[in-house]
Amino acid sequence: MPALVNYSGDDDFFIRKNSIELGRLCSISSQADVYWPPHKRVRISAPFLFRETDFEQNKQPSINDLPGECIFEIFKRLPSGRERSLCACVSKRWLRLLSSIRKGEYRSSKVVKENIDSVSYAIETISSNENGGYLTRCLEGKKATDVRLAAVAVGTSGRGGLGKLSIRGSNSSCGVTNFGLSYVARGCPSLKSLSLWNVPHVGDVGLYEIAKECHLLEKLDLCQCPAVSSKGLIAIAENCLNLTALSIESCPKIGNESLQAVGKLCPKLQSISIKDCSLVGDHGVSSLFSLASSVLSKVKLEGLKISDFSLSVIGYYGKSVTNLMLSGLGNVSEKGFWVMGNAQGLQKLVSLMITSCRGLTDVSLEAMAKGCANLKQMCLRSCRFVSDDGLLAFSKSQGSLECLQLEECNKVTQSGIIGFLSNCGLKSLALVKCMEIRDISLDTPLSSPCNSLKSLSVKNCPGFGTASLATVGNLCPQLQHVDLSGLYGITDAGLLPLLESCREGLAKVNLSGCLNLTDEIVLALTRLHGGTLELLNLDGCRRITDASLVAVADNCVFVSDLDVSRCAISDSGVAALSHAEQLNLQVVSFSGCLGVSNKSMPFLKQLGKTLVGLNLQHCNSISARTVELLVESLWRCDILF
Repeated sequence: MPALVNYSGDDDFFIRKNSIELGRLCSISSQADVYWPPHKRVRISAPFLFRETDFEQNKQPSINDLPGECIFEIFKRLPSGRERSLCACVSKRWLRLLSSIRKGEYRSSKVVKENIDSVSYAIETISSNENGGYLTRCLEGKKATDVRLAAVAVGTSGRGGLGKLSIRGSNSSCGVTNFGLSYVARGCPSLKSLSLWNVPHVGDVGLYEIAKECHLLEKLDLCQCPAVSSKGLIAIAENCLNLTALSIESCPKIGNESLQAVGKLCPKLQSISIKDCSLVGDHGVSSLFSLASSVLSKVKLEGLKISDFSLSVIGYYGKSVTNLMLSGLGNVSEKGFWVMGNAQGLQKLVSLMITSCRGLTDVSLEAMAKGCANLKQMCLRSCRFVSDDGLLAFSKSQGSLECLQLEECNKVTQSGIIGFLSNCGLKSLALVKCMEIRDISLDTPLSSPCNSLKSLSVKNCPGFGTASLATVGNLCPQLQHVDLSGLYGITDAGLLPLLESCREGLAKVNLSGCLNLTDEIVLALTRLHGGTLELLNLDGCRRITDASLVAVADNCVFVSDLDVSRCAISDSGVAALSHAEQLNLQVVSFSGCLGVSNKSMPFLKQLGKTLVGLNLQHCNSISARTVELLVESLWRCDILF
């Protein structure tokens, strides 16, 4: 303070002006320390306040002061998608205004087509790819919001429009609503595929908007949409005449009237899938097939309250059906399947899958064989009333079947399988969890061999053992693919006859989970089929050691996929593989091999010259630093650790 009181500077700062001039001086800054001596020099420190009139004079006009209608008209005249995307970044208000403009309402003086990443550049990063020649977007979980849909609609409009949209798992309070779908509908009239999974806030209003604007829609997938009713689906049927594929799952408000409208108004419908829709019954299914039978080729009905009547309609009107899947139809009896087969309408059926349908019995299975003359693939799961008699009758009545899969059909035994192979020219046979297949020796001599069978898969059938393997080997000498995963009871002695009987040479062999196999069987496999073997899976065969890898390195020429996870493999085995010059391995798994350590790093680098995939998970003897070095050197290889 003494310095201020005894101030002795010059009087250049002394101001004897009127108040107006003082106000001009004060306008230099909103807060300043100014000293002036009227008669005495006094220090005044205080903020200078703008008067309201001065503030209004300095305030700059903003486009945001315009009403929404004016901004809307301005946006309609933006020349290209790039400008629209940039404007959408300004605020949510601008984004909403832009997304409310229909694509046909833009009044650009010229059409500018730019291949720029509008959304990634200006709005957000959303994975995209070209699928079928059009843009694809997928929003999942928390990323699925109305704001993002608005951004997608604006960003893709300048790139030809969105073609495929998938929304999955948006059950939060800020998830996708009808407003989000309306943005997409107005901005993307070229939408061809729409998938909505678990979107509880989307209802009929959203589908109304899609139906009103997106007349090119071809595929619609609705899963867990509790707010969507038959009214929304009827609107789609009335306006989207190009609809070719419809999938409905767990939509409790969609019923028979919507299916009737789809069958009547969608002449191009080729695929229909309906699952767990409580309001769908015989009336809806029968109306759909009777009205849309000319082109409908793929049908999936699961968990519906339909009866024998629906299956009889399918058997009569399904003249174009090529793929049919029926699952969990508890109200359908043996009569329904019998009538469906004897109706003779499924002559074009190529693939049939039946799961957990108690109405499928030996009698109805035989009728299906007679009514499906061109059937190529059949899969029966949890069909507990199908036995050996049904399989034998089917094989005698049906001569075109190529692939058969039986899963949890516990009345089927070894006799039924062998009889089926003897009568039918199968190319592929798969048995999964068929518990009644017992390892017994047959007293009757085998009939003519099944030279057509190329692929045999037996998984988790504990009764399938040494005798069964020998029988199959003698009956099917042309096997090329063998999958015996989970058969922990088989031994080297039991598997060897099968390997010796395969004349054409095995290409793919999966022995994962066969705990009793040793190096001896791998030595025999590589010796007999080393010139043709392409894939070998020994995952979990804990008695397999480095000797097996040495045999693979010495005898196999075309092996590209090798899995020795959880085997007794060490660094020596890895070294043997790396020294084999003829090998061209692409995928190798050493997961859980505790004997593989850091010493294998140079050998892994040598193998990595051709590898595209390497699994080192649970290899506790390999350090993280070694993996880092491998990742740096094997930059083309995907390494799991």
